Amino acid sequence: MTDTTSTAAAEDTDVLTRLEQEGEIAADYLEGLLDIADLDGDIDMDVEGDRAAVSIVADGSARDLQKLVGRDGEVLEALQELTRLAVHRETGERSRLMLDIAGHRARMRERLTALGAETAQRVKESGEPLKLQPMTPFERKVVHDAVAAAGLRSESEGEEPQRCVVVLP
Repeated sequence: MTDTTSTAAAEDTDVLTRLEQEGEIAADYLEGLLDIADLDGDIDMDVEGDRAAVSIVADGSARDLQKLVGRDGEVLEALQELTRLAVHRETGERSRLMLDIAGHRARMRERLTALGAETAQRVKESGEPLKLQPMTPFERKVVHDAVAAAGLRSESEGEEPQRCVVVLP
């Protein structure tokens, strides 16, 4: 192994270790939250790309956990930010951790990927740009990725909370 290869491997290991540490801090924080709220759930941790990913999954019925998702994922977004702040407090570094509760974000990703692919197909057929409804940063990212996978370009425009994706031919 060359020095460059071993240095890159060491950096990858350092990043993975840091992301795993973020996941553990987040899991501890969320377990405390579940205890306070008297809700049952298991915590799963993973690393997806360049982010720690933490999921709260139901022990039995996911109905109780839906309280932590809220309408349109609003409570989930707030809990994600609080969890990121808890990680920041412990590590001193900004976290890009992703939180999923009861599979809500995973289901959203599937729907948004399909929306991005369908919209890209419509733009290819019409040759005209198409503007989608306002979305959260997570939602826009998923749509941008789906549009890029379909071979087209997209961009975000507008100001939060009315920021939306425009798919270009």
